[in-house]
Amino acid sequence: MQGAASDRVERRLAAILAADVAAYSRLMGVDEEGTLAALKAIRRELGDPKVKEHRGRIVKTTGDGLLIEFASVVDAVRCAVEVQQGMAERNAQVPQARRIEFRMGINLGDIIRDGRDIYGDGVNVAARLEALAEPGGICISGIVHDQVRDRLDFAFEDRGEQRVKNIARPVHVWRVRIDAGLASPSALALPEKPSIAVLPFANMSSDPEQEYFADGMVEEIITALSRIRWLFVIARNSSFTYKGQAVDVKRVGRELGVRYVLEGSVRKAAGRIRITAQLIDAATGAHLWANRFDGSLEDIFDLQDQVALSAAGVIEPTLRQAEIDRARRKRPDSLDAYDLYLRALPYAFTAMPGDADKALALLATAIELEPDYAAAHAVIAWCHEQRYLRGGLQEETKSAALRHARQAIAAGGDDATALATAGFVIAVIGDDYETALDALDRSFALSSASALALGFSSLVHAWKGDDAIAVEQANRALRLSPFDPLIYLPYVGLAYAHFAAGRFAEAAAAASRAAQSNPRFSVPHVLHAAALASLGRNKDAEAAAQRLRELQPGITVGTAILSARYANRANIDALESALRRAGLPEG
Repeated sequence: MQGAASDRVERRLAAILAADVAAYSRLMGVDEEGTLAALKAIRRELGDPKVKEHRGRIVKTTGDGLLIEFASVVDAVRCAVEVQQGMAERNAQVPQARRIEFRMGINLGDIIRDGRDIYGDGVNVAARLEALAEPGGICISGIVHDQVRDRLDFAFEDRGEQRVKNIARPVHVWRVRIDAGLASPSALALPEKPSIAVLPFANMSSDPEQEYFADGMVEEIITALSRIRWLFVIARNSSFTYKGQAVDVKRVGRELGVRYVLEGSVRKAAGRIRITAQLIDAATGAHLWANRFDGSLEDIFDLQDQVALSAAGVIEPTLRQAEIDRARRKRPDSLDAYDLYLRALPYAFTAMPGDADKALALLATAIELEPDYAAAHAVIAWCHEQRYLRGGLQEETKSAALRHARQAIAAGGDDATALATAGFVIAVIGDDYETALDALDRSFALSSASALALGFSSLVHAWKGDDAIAVEQANRALRLSPFDPLIYLPYVGLAYAHFAAGRFAEAAAAASRAAQSNPRFSVPHVLHAAALASLGRNKDAEAAAQRLRELQPGITVGTAILSARYANRANIDALESALRRAGLPEG
């Protein structure tokens, strides 16, 4: 009777952990006695105590494996993670060829207990998951993930559905991120440049095709952001370990070592799709930017491209401003070359000689600290261009501008912003359109979502006589980044192009918008006064010319047209004539 009772079959739900030793046969072949002794020590000092601590039961052992039963999936996953972390610590000083590393699989399923042993599909799936795990890793089934994702502060990587031996239906597999759990809370150091992680966008419907679209959307955004040279972008594989989780962006920032996190969602309805995105400061949790994009599902890949470019175009200036604000908060004695560069940008962005002097003082120190800093050389060149054309036409200033522009191009072959800025300077005061446009083309090859580069390029093409290209590039910049502090650049490009083409109403409108965007910049006022005069609106033109004289005392027709670098002399003559009619004095 006692034997019959012990053989009674029981059926119940349980969490099953299957583990084996990776490369067991090789380890035994190298050192049989040493491997067995090490395994016994691991069981005695780490494995068995952890199983007991988490209320598990060791069902059976084989030469290289274990089968453990838990009443709770939370206990099973916690136990597995802590054992694997303990093994990583034990192996830290052990040569790679002699390390004992476990692979683990965890499933929740119906089991049959026969004596001390257990059977059933629940056990078989756990064994198959263990076979899919890498050495030192843990794979769990979809049902386990559903049970623990909101209860444990671990990160999980979606491995998708996998077909495994002797199991009829595919198994949804997730990998547990060992290095992102509670037992490993250390934060990664932030890189020197601004850093961002783009998290998987939430699928707001049950449509699996929308899931693929959402993942593809994130991949496209990551690719677009990766082309911004000054931005450190976390790779897709790391970002996607948070898929399916309700995440705390501060934790993401610590675990991935990033300052900023982009998250969003995708929702489909009646053949239309809406994508929302928000940019968050990972340190404070503050929202820096949020937007939504709507489109048709007719061309899904075109929509992905559009949203990716739009997101990158808006995120770039938003992050730039956030970095400038961060640099302003730092103590003066703690500034590095990058911080000095950031502090100089607001002065450079006014595009006026007086502010350029302030920027140059900061940038000079930046290149002392980092002589080959391409972005700093490019902005130095731009500041000297401002001082040259609107500060006295000093030959040494022109030489300095061209010298730093060439240094920026030489050192910044992979920096889209540096190439575009330097190319613009070479076109403006070097009259070298071939070199300028080559630098701009290289900039676009690196990043097609930079409103700054598009603005500079629209100006160069407007002066060169490529009116249609100038208008197209300026409009692209305006669509990409309508709230960029540098949005005055494409508006000025539009104004120059429209004025050259005789579209004076459009030129006046664009110049007015440029002046609103950067009220301290004198060039938009020059173009506004000239366009109004060309329309016969003499009183309005005279008022615009008066505002110009207040902004830049002593300005004359001769000094005003210096910034207009039209290759066609007829355009210069038309501008001169219009400014005279507006009442600007000769000189």
